[in-house]
Amino acid sequence: MGEAQVTGQYLAKLPGDCCTKGCIHKGNPRGAYETIAGVETYVVHPPPERANGRIVLYFADIFGLYTNGLLVMDSFADAGYLALGLDYFDGDPIWKHQPPSEDSKGQSYDFRDWIDPSFDFHGWVNKHIAFADDAVPRWTAAVKQRYGQADTKYACVGYCFGAPYVCDLLARDDVSAGAIAHPASLKDSHFANIKRPLFLSCAQVDYTFSQESRRKALDILHSGKKTWELQLFTDVEHGFALRSDLDDPYQRYVKDASFRGVVHWFDVWLSQ
Repeated sequence: MGEAQVTGQYLAKLPGDCCTKGCIHKGNPRGAYETIAGVETYVVHPPPERANGRIVLYFADIFGLYTNGLLVMDSFADAGYLALGLDYFDGDPIWKHQPPSEDSKGQSYDFRDWIDPSFDFHGWVNKHIAFADDAVPRWTAAVKQRYGQADTKYACVGYCFGAPYVCDLLARDDVSAGAIAHPASLKDSHFANIKRPLFLSCAQVDYTFSQESRRKALDILHSGKKTWELQLFTDVEHGFALRSDLDDPYQRYVKDASFRGVVHWFDVWLSQ
């Protein structure tokens, strides 16, 4: 099999309507906020008895540093990792434009049902891509300087909007392994350029990362002799790894299985 063609075309589309739906989860995140490289950052340490000395860099979906994502970072800490996630929306996550009420927590919502119809969603996306593209490299370097040692190993995980930053780090040997779930904003070159192991957690039917695009991505990974694993779930939508309905047993299972797969991937590759 020859090299798959790389054209600079998007395989995972920019965030859209399917990135705005889901459930807000209930819980009490236990981490704290710090400013790192001028960017607000959620930091959660592992319990001392579980600490493995490794670090996970977390790249959020378009809802940014909200309860769902913070609880996921807490879970990485429970698995032994120091977890850090930056606010690359600079205080302007999508929910700030018309937040769901407190009594909506635990309930399903659709951003389109409560957003101001005059809101320029695509303009918002492009503004924050520009900010994140600038912030992520200097933030990553600052995290390593503040928390890393000469022998510290790093992993990174990105959901939706965060996926390209994972691939960028994997292309520069900045981390030992990475994972993406229901990705957005990925060009074929993102897959062609990675050097480190990549875990993909995907929905079988996903407008943002369709079956056709997923197959093209896998062709690129295969022909480039990359190290990768695909985890593929049926009967869930884009956002399943962060915004599932936890009252639905299957959706809860899928969310948990996605997380366990990512942790196992990190445990394997960061232990080498």
